[in-house]
Amino acid sequence: MKVMNAAPSAELAQRMLREARIVARLEHPAIVPIHDVGQLPDGRVFYAMKYVQGRRLDRVVRNKNPLPELLRIFQRVCEAVAFAHAHGVIHRDLKPENIMVGPFGEVLVMDWGIAKVLLEPSKAEPIFQVSIATANTIEQQSLLSSLGERQLDSVAETAHGTVMGTPPYMAPEQALGETNELDERTDVYALGAILYFLLCGRPPLETLELTQVGQTFADQTRQALRQAYSKIPRSIEAVCLKAMARDRNHRYVNVDALASDVGRFLDNLPVSAYREGLSERAERWLARNHFLVFLIAAYLLMRIFLLLVSGR
Repeated sequence: MKVMNAAPSAELAQRMLREARIVARLEHPAIVPIHDVGQLPDGRVFYAMKYVQGRRLDRVVRNKNPLPELLRIFQRVCEAVAFAHAHGVIHRDLKPENIMVGPFGEVLVMDWGIAKVLLEPSKAEPIFQVSIATANTIEQQSLLSSLGERQLDSVAETAHGTVMGTPPYMAPEQALGETNELDERTDVYALGAILYFLLCGRPPLETLELTQVGQTFADQTRQALRQAYSKIPRSIEAVCLKAMARDRNHRYVNVDALASDVGRFLDNLPVSAYREGLSERAERWLARNHFLVFLIAAYLLMRIFLLLVSGR
């Protein structure tokens, strides 16, 4: 149950109701469902969610899980975020601490408190049209509707220059307070930063400045990756760097494209973010076809043995 700690205020109540409405609209297995919303006798707003069991993603990483297992968890996170984007919502605070992993690998993306609603005509139906239907009583319906659709939507937007999020996982445009520039690629950056965490075991940008631009930013991020773990495959490193590109136009165009490259890496296929050399292609082919190579080698050795024996 999420309850306001502070004394009741119209702004805090609006923000909590807005979060409840957003989560209620996003009906997905990897997004915690809202069961109830209401107001306590002292005026504080509350909402009740499904009870979640599991560990935060940052704690899962500390247990030294194999990289393929972590990347499959990452893919499920991408699925939830892509679903939210398809419904016109960006999260804006994606980080390992906001992702719960269940005992069977199930994933829940949590804390949509600073999510941004993208009111684009190409998106699905506006998020606030269905939230009243999720309320279970007339009192709750009245509470949800009393603030008004426009009033709740206005809470979603912050003034230019207002920074909301977690610094190590914030895209540069978000860190600089450019709220009008935020879109799906802002979450793509955060997912790239989570991928960095999965690869290195620590948050990105511990020593980098968010104001660094261009190739310097990419070079130093790559250097930080290499210092953290020198055995990171070049292809997944390139996926991480593309997702975390300083210029959002150089990032993956959407979360599905990022998840697709991660899936291709897991399947030992070339990724769009990295151009392989001839030796790397050969190495990858050998890795994919090692059993076939073993059979051919065994056959050749047997032929050589038979020739030697028959020659005697």
